Amino acid sequence: MLSVLAVTVVAALDASSGRDPQEGAPPPIDALQIRPNFFMIAGAGGNVAVQTGSDGTIVVDAGASGRTDALLNAIRRVTDKPIRYIINTSADADHVGGNADLARAGRTIFQTGSALGRAMTNEGAAGIIAFETVLFRMSGATGAAAFPAAAWPTDTHAQARRTLYLNDEGVEFLYQPAAHTDGDLAVFFRRSDVIVAGDVIDTTRFPVIDVARGGTIAGEIAALNRLVELAIPSIPFVWKNGGTYVVPGHGRVYSQADVVQYRDMVVVVHDRVRDHIRQGKSLAEIQAAAPAQGYLRAFGAETGDWTTAMFIESIYRSLTAGRR
Repeated sequence: MLSVLAVTVVAALDASSGRDPQEGAPPPIDALQIRPNFFMIAGAGGNVAVQTGSDGTIVVDAGASGRTDALLNAIRRVTDKPIRYIINTSADADHVGGNADLARAGRTIFQTGSALGRAMTNEGAAGIIAFETVLFRMSGATGAAAFPAAAWPTDTHAQARRTLYLNDEGVEFLYQPAAHTDGDLAVFFRRSDVIVAGDVIDTTRFPVIDVARGGTIAGEIAALNRLVELAIPSIPFVWKNGGTYVVPGHGRVYSQADVVQYRDMVVVVHDRVRDHIRQGKSLAEIQAAAPAQGYLRAFGAETGDWTTAMFIESIYRSLTAGRR
């Protein structure tokens, strides 16, 4: 069992709103201590990871826009160090909505005395790092702009692996092509031995394969295989709180064994859908055959923004793309 320190931060209500705290109040925000200098914050939208030390603070994902004040309060309860970087694992609104406010609350580590220096350092605010396709989607390069310019990433890359060294720790940004979307990053904190997986893993439901934004089932499985390879199990002392911790986009912290089970679940459902396709069945016939049977209790949903039927359809669309 993961040993964590839980700090509950209840978002303060506007006194002038007249709202009853028990009626329509936002959920509390929980800060879970994973390592001495590493926390996962839940309740602000997507999970937010915080690594902190003498050089400052790295925040992975920024939560939803309406939860930024409560998220900042939670971060300030676990560290008084300034936010230096925000890293986005995808362009999902519940992961990037707080970008602008979190960046303004932070401070760059670089000199800002000149116009060039201010331009290169987000006007003195914290930098926002993401894979380049996240910037394309947030800025409207691939369609209508969904976010204001202040929320856009300020530092992007196109290579499969990028690195950073802060707080005496190497940090790797590992691109996961065409998985949940076409802009997924897994962020590996090497000394802490923590991987932030973003929505490649969602422990509360089947993984969201956003086909419209470049996601594919093949890329999802490849990304999960990569996480399995990166993470280390607690062997030989399996009863100890050890091994690599994996922070998902939503839900509880995973161990390497948990990621293996999640990967195996996705592969099994994929194989069932693939076999039905090979038999010439339509999407409706495949849905009726219930290929996710056996996993519905843990991950299934009939309502909401991501249902079991949507997951099956995303696999079907991925496997039949390009067919006539």
